[in-house]
Amino acid sequence: MPRIMAVAVLAFVFSSPAVAGIYTWTDASGVVHFTDTPSPDKSHRSVEVAAPVTVPMAENLQQHRRISEIREQVQGMLSPDRKRDSARNKSKEKAIAKQAKICAGYRRKLAQVQSQLRAGYGNSKGNSLRRKRRNISLSLGRECILR
Repeated sequence: MPRIMAVAVLAFVFSSPAVAGIYTWTDASGVVHFTDTPSPDKSHRSVEVAAPVTVPMAENLQQHRRISEIREQVQGMLSPDRKRDSARNKSKEKAIAKQAKICAGYRRKLAQVQSQLRAGYGNSKGNSLRRKRRNISLSLGRECILR
């Protein structure tokens, strides 16, 4: 029984997170120091460290697109030459529609290759299908996702 208790106490002690404060202080020559122990002879200040934040890549790309669209709208509203801008917008809309059609084609081809791979294949056919899938995926990523 004492062994079990000792193991439980050790497990609790080692599993608890390590808490170390970060302190900053400035010496006589103006150099700022950051340490994990407060300075005994100088006045120090505790520093709060925020946890790092990561944003998934897909969310980051979506946010970039939204911001770009908003900037274009604001730029269009501020522009004095709206007639020229309307012609530009029409050409931009045509280019966007063309790009969407190309991307839809890539997605359709990719889905077709995926279904062929799921349906079963021989060794040489499988290699060519995987190569085709890889090329289509690269084109889709380069022309549609990372744009």
